[in-house]
Amino acid sequence: MIDQQTVYVVEDEKAVRDSLIWLLESVGLRVQAFASATDFLAILADDTRGCLVVDLRLPGMSGLDLLDQLHQRKASLPAIMVTGHGDVPAAVRAMKVGAIDFIEKPYNDEVLLDRIRTALSIDIESYESIEYKRDVQSRVERLTPREKQVMKLVVQGKLNKQVASELGLSHKTIEVHRAHVMEKMDVGSLAELVRMSIAMESVTQ
Repeated sequence: MIDQQTVYVVEDEKAVRDSLIWLLESVGLRVQAFASATDFLAILADDTRGCLVVDLRLPGMSGLDLLDQLHQRKASLPAIMVTGHGDVPAAVRAMKVGAIDFIEKPYNDEVLLDRIRTALSIDIESYESIEYKRDVQSRVERLTPREKQVMKLVVQGKLNKQVASELGLSHKTIEVHRAHVMEKMDVGSLAELVRMSIAMESVTQ
């Protein structure tokens, strides 16, 4: 996962762009740099991993506009906004549409690297969360419609006899369905099943 991460830099000033490339590569980070937001969006994919370092003021599409685009696409790439001293209010607005942090120019290299490492850690957590939800979804798809009904009621804390009464089935039938649910979801406890159910709810919200 770490090997797949890239720091994407969007900066229109070539000297600044080259300096950032040198800095990031000097500490072993993979980097791709772009002169415009449009150029970056052209390579953005659903599986793009890493983080984004973007200047607020760019020709054409601004850094804030770029974050708006990422927000609309539901892209999970953590972004750090680079701003001038007078742009702090705009940077605060950027955080409302997805930036995890902003840093003012002129910035200290170590401070920037620290923020980038934090962003990369957030990206890993986000990736693992998405992968977990996909795994849960694939398990749920193994269930029959009746097993899904049973699972829904079981994670609500209802006893087998209550589930049987609500669905108009025998207690023994519910026991069988419940066993199938636990097997197909590959869980060993009700707590695990509840955790998976919560993960699925966050997908559908």
